[in-house]
Amino acid sequence: MNTQLLKRLQEIRAQRASAVLVTRLADGSQWLLESDSGEFVSSRDEPLPDEIATAARTALRSGRSETREHAGARFLLHVFEAPLRLAIVGAVHIAQALVSMGMQMGYAVTLIDPRSAWATAERFPNGTIDRRWPGVALAEFAPDRRSAVVTLTHDPKLDDPALEVALASDAFYIGALGSRRTQARRLDRLRALGVSEAQLARIHGPVGLDIGAVSPAEIAVSILAEMTQVLGESRRS
Repeated sequence: MNTQLLKRLQEIRAQRASAVLVTRLADGSQWLLESDSGEFVSSRDEPLPDEIATAARTALRSGRSETREHAGARFLLHVFEAPLRLAIVGAVHIAQALVSMGMQMGYAVTLIDPRSAWATAERFPNGTIDRRWPGVALAEFAPDRRSAVVTLTHDPKLDDPALEVALASDAFYIGALGSRRTQARRLDRLRALGVSEAQLARIHGPVGLDIGAVSPAEIAVSILAEMTQVLGESRRS
């Protein structure tokens, strides 16, 4: 791989951005498409065929690598995406299942809860535990378009500051546990803080798909299913 392209790809991944590396298999010529700039950087002074450039942009949106043929040449379109992340606010029973299942699905999971009696290594042997107040912890977490945020405590002092940060971010999924009545009260509190209706509409609450979930593990499944659904929709848009 061209040294200049390799260095730029490493920079892109360090910035948690996405890219597509296009390689013409016959001679190893390469082009790098960056998600932020939308421009191609080439290993040589040669434009990428329009058909392959369009396919690369489609691959970047879908997150799926593939091979394409053009004028008798095969091109490999290799998508590099930032790892998925999940921030969970509240070290409750549902969180125990959600941390474990989320990691199995490829998420880097951070559990946020200042209550040291709840957020313990014994209860959460996997993932990262952050015992700072959620507003502070999530601000440093810095949710982006490859991040999901789920609040589980029912405590406005913990959930609301986290939701404020999440709603001001590019997080692809924001979910909040609670009944419809709890959700209505939550929205009223956030409105009073100046959160717009457009932002409030991003909150999935009650959190998770309606699959009749009752147990903590079942609720965790419903949450991850909804996250998967939303992520898939974002890739198709």
